[in-house]
Amino acid sequence: MDGARRTTRRGDLPAPGPRRPAEATASVLRAVLDHGPIARSSIARVTRLSAATVSGVVPALLDRRLVREVPEAAGRPGIGRPHVPLDLDGDAVAVVGAHIAVPRTTVAVLDLRGRVLAQRQDPHGGHDPANVLTALAHRIAALLEESGVRRRILGLGLATGGWVDPASGTVVEHPFLGWRDVPAGAVLAEATGLPVRLDSNSRALLRAEQLFGAVAARARRSAVHLFVGNVVDVGFAAGGVVHQGPRSAAGAIAHLPVEGCTELCACGRRGCLQAAVSERALVRRALVRGLIDRPDVTELVDAARGGRAGAVELLQDRARLVGRAAGLLLDLFDPEVLVVAEAGVNRLPACLAALRAEAAAWSTTGADMASSVRPSSFPDHVLAVAGGAVALDDLYASPLTRTDLIQSRA
Repeated sequence: MDGARRTTRRGDLPAPGPRRPAEATASVLRAVLDHGPIARSSIARVTRLSAATVSGVVPALLDRRLVREVPEAAGRPGIGRPHVPLDLDGDAVAVVGAHIAVPRTTVAVLDLRGRVLAQRQDPHGGHDPANVLTALAHRIAALLEESGVRRRILGLGLATGGWVDPASGTVVEHPFLGWRDVPAGAVLAEATGLPVRLDSNSRALLRAEQLFGAVAARARRSAVHLFVGNVVDVGFAAGGVVHQGPRSAAGAIAHLPVEGCTELCACGRRGCLQAAVSERALVRRALVRGLIDRPDVTELVDAARGGRAGAVELLQDRARLVGRAAGLLLDLFDPEVLVVAEAGVNRLPACLAALRAEAAAWSTTGADMASSVRPSSFPDHVLAVAGGAVALDDLYASPLTRTDLIQSRA
């Protein structure tokens, strides 16, 4: 038959490769993260893997000290072979998380559950990328030495604002730092000897919420993360997958027009979200009103928590503007949960209430959807967790690859 296409037959297909799937190893490790201590049989049920597959995967995780057996967590002995539960190994391994903000860097050591074991923050001496990254590498070494953390470090995660390309390890553009096409991943890998992954603020924190946040199960279905610092950006995910876009530029909402934002933006327009709600704008207003003595948003939050009315009012005003943006995002993405990492919302219930009320007023879905708006699960360690989550997400996605890479470099 002229033009007819022959049906593809089984013999036309390439032979399937052996299935010792990396996904199986990742699934088992994630099950231990979510449910540990947990028996192997229960892992098989929750992951829908066969018992044989689970039994084949576990020795590799034990050998790499990612999990450990916890016989003390087993129930009363019954008939047959005892089931020794597994849990994450809390003492053997860790990751380093780093965050580059406009005024300072944050460096931390985190365990496999994302808990911060040690942390330090240091102001920049300037914004030259070579100097900032060199200083950051020294601070990582110093923290590991000073903290006394004696664990095998499996990787370094870096988070920062602006346009970040994880595939190439490049900060493509960070307008406030003045960076363009900075190969931060390669520079830090060379300086530290660690595998390095990087991502933007919101995508990094969204991964943290999916891994070990307060509403991780909901965030894995669909979620939006709105980060409000000096840089304002968004991360969003559906079906557990964080969207990056073909150029890794997804989430750039600095110039989202929001009613009530009247500050003049660097782009020359008025009404841009970032110009109105960034920490730079907030701190400038606080200094003018005499609410703080130095340009530090933490000082403003502390004043508000101490009951200073002007500080509370200023933070609530910002929360309302952020709430208007949140309302737009709720309508745009219809997520299971929208997480907002913003200094006032993270620490002051009045700011969260103001944000939710404004989101409800500006979203067509109203109060029902606004109730899905939550503060960050990591109010005391937002920046430390952001960097660490980039490394941990990479580890949980491919645990054997990451640990073998470290062993090959040792």
